[in-house]
Parts: sequence; C-alpha cells; structure tokens
Amino acid sequence: MKREKIAVIGLGYVGLPLALAFAEKFQVIGFEIDRERVLKLKRGIDPSKELAPKEFKNKNITFSSDIEELRSATFFVVAVPTPVTEANEPDLKPLLSASEIVGKVLKKGDCVVYESTVYPGCTEEDCVPVLEKFSGLKFGKDFKVGYSPERINPGDKVHTLKNTVKIVSGSDKSTLERVAAIYGSIIEAGVHKAQSIKVAEAAKIIENTQRDVNIALMNELSILFGRMGINTYDVLEAASTKWNFLKFYPGLVGGHCIGVDPYYLVHKAYKLKYHTKVINAGRFVNDSMGGYIGKKVVKELIKAGKQIKDAKVLVLGITFKEDVSDIRNSKVVNIIEELNSYGVKTEVYDPYADKDEVKKVYGITMTDKIGKGYDAVVVAVAHKQMRNLKEKDFISICKPNALIVDIKGLYRGKIKKLGYWSL
Repeated sequence: MKREKIAVIGLGYVGLPLALAFAEKFQVIGFEIDRERVLKLKRGIDPSKELAPKEFKNKNITFSSDIEELRSATFFVVAVPTPVTEANEPDLKPLLSASEIVGKVLKKGDCVVYESTVYPGCTEEDCVPVLEKFSGLKFGKDFKVGYSPERINPGDKVHTLKNTVKIVSGSDKSTLERVAAIYGSIIEAGVHKAQSIKVAEAAKIIENTQRDVNIALMNELSILFGRMGINTYDVLEAASTKWNFLKFYPGLVGGHCIGVDPYYLVHKAYKLKYHTKVINAGRFVNDSMGGYIGKKVVKELIKAGKQIKDAKVLVLGITFKEDVSDIRNSKVVNIIEELNSYGVKTEVYDPYADKDEVKKVYGITMTDKIGKGYDAVVVAVAHKQMRNLKEKDFISICKPNALIVDIKGLYRGKIKKLGYWSL
C-alpha cells in the first residue's frame, strides 16, 4: 500500500482537504484544470478559504494542471462537482471530463475511485465506459474502480474528514480491500465497507435527500404556522422537549449538496419509470421559499405603511450557509430577485462572499459598507457577525418603524421597538 501514488482530480471543497490528508501518508498529485487555482495552491492559499496556510506545510504533494504529471499515479480519486442544469437535470460534464482525463493516463493495475455525489449506477454505467474508451483498457481485467462518497461539510470544524466514518466500496473484493486500506490509513473514525458500489452511491444520495425532505416539512409548517399567527421556532422549541423529536428547522436550502443531490435520485427514478412524489414535493417547497420570503417582506412592509416602490432593504448574507464563502446555488438570490420585482431597492452585504464572484455569477453588486435609512433588514444568513447583533444595531441603520426579517430566528423575543417577522 505504501508504494501507491495517489492523484486527486479536482481540488475544491472536497478534493483539497482529501489530497492534503493523503499527502501525510502517500506521495500525492493534486490535479486541477484551473491554472490560477493551482498557482494559489502552490503558494499555500486555499481559494475556497476553508484551509489555513499551515495545512499545506510538510505535505508530500505536487499541485499541477498538466495531465502528463498523472501518469505516475496508481490510485486516482475523482472529486469534481456534480451540478444540475437549469432544468434540474444531472449535469455530468465535469464528472465525464475528469473520467476522460484519467482514462488518458490509466495503466494496467490502476484503481479509480469516485467521490462525487451521483445516482446509483452512475460510476459503472456512465464513468467506466469513458475510462475504457480513452485508456483502451478493459474494466475488471486491466483496471478497477471504487466509490467512496464525500462527506465534507463546508465551514464545519467539528465534523471533519478524519473524524467522520468513510463509506468505501469496490468493483470486486480485492479492490474493496485496497480502497478500504488506503482510506483507512487517514480516516481516524474508520471506514464502512459497503456491499457494492451502487449501495455506496445510494447511501450518499439519501443522506442529503433525507435532510431536504425534512427541511421541506418544516418550511411547509412555517407557512402554515405563519397563517395561524404563531412562531415556528417557538413550536419547535416546545416539540423538541420530546426525546425522539427530530430537530430540523425551516430555512433556505441552497448550496451544492442538499439543494442539488435529490434531483439525481429523481432522474434515476424517472429512468426506471417511477415518479417520486415525496422527494419532488420537498424540492418544490424548498425551491419556493426564497420567493415566499420575498413576498412576505413586501406584505409586512405594506402593513407597516411603507411605500414599496423604492423602499430600501438591506440583505445581510448571500452565501448558501453561515460562516463560509461558498455562494453556489444560494437561495438568498431568490429573495433579492423577488424584492426587486416589486421595485424595492436592495443592498447586499456579506463579510464572507467574494464581491467579484457574486457579480459574475448572479449579476448582483454587493455593498462594501452597511449604510443607513433602511426600511427593512433581511438577515438571510446566520454568519457569526449577524448572530451578535442587537436591536440597537438595527435601530442605528434603520428608519423608524422598520422591519427586521429574521430567517434563522436569531433575534426571537429580542426585537421590541422595530417590526419583526421570522419563519
């Protein structure tokens, strides 16, 4: 095992920490097609702002965008994104492109492990044919494959790569043992050997589908409770005193995982001539929440006697979750778009998001500094800077009778002088 040379393809939120962890025990090639990203990584800079420069120290790793560098590897790990199209269909282009790259350098005896979240069957049915085509080798005879789903949670310093059990699988028994041994050498929590690659793929995709459906239930309940005039967080606080109550909360479901992965399962179900009902319903509810919140803000402003056209609203936070810089699939954007459609003037401030990236991806110009005279403040993301705000902080930047929209329920019971609404 010590003679294995590992290549990690894709050095984003998943691939980079994995490559650095492997580099403590193995010789590693970190491959990334983005040359600017590679230059930063060589200087010990994580473009995703997740890892500190010290994490790069004393690691046996070479960063490269040159395919030729990969030829010496014996164990390949593919950790590229698996997004969806605008029609919410699986977009396998990054995955298949990575498979093509690996296929061009694949040798007899090599093993390729996929970490990207996919539907059951994708590794063997979609990726393996690409590996065979570009390598000229025969799967099973000349090379083997495995699947070990990523479980990285961006921004989470408690549940890390090393202390989270890793699911591993292989195309045959010997490959499973090979994959388990390599991952087991860096994962302190140990590995779980899945019965097959499809089982491992399915296990990963239902992790996020389960969360999506449960959050959708909370979101639907929050709409219902809102019509009843009761606060959802008050209800959940009471209900959670029962030992077996599951603590899920309402909110925006964005990002690259929970808001995307269920569509891969829906796609596979459709191919099998089965229409998923619960999963589809959950996706509809969660994808609708941004628009619902935007409309609710407008209604509350009208109730407060505010002129909607040209009303000034500050949106705090645009990343998909708290304390990270990741803006992929941010549902805060839906709130902003809804408000703008009513003629509301929105200003967006986020201490984590990259201003240029937000402009490039969403066409939204962020403000560098919070101003004054707001008719409403929408606290969309619970960054640590937002969690510490007091009512006096809002009063200092708002007009009289302004509205505080508290999506995460951070200030429940603490806003007395201003208008208040939360899910």
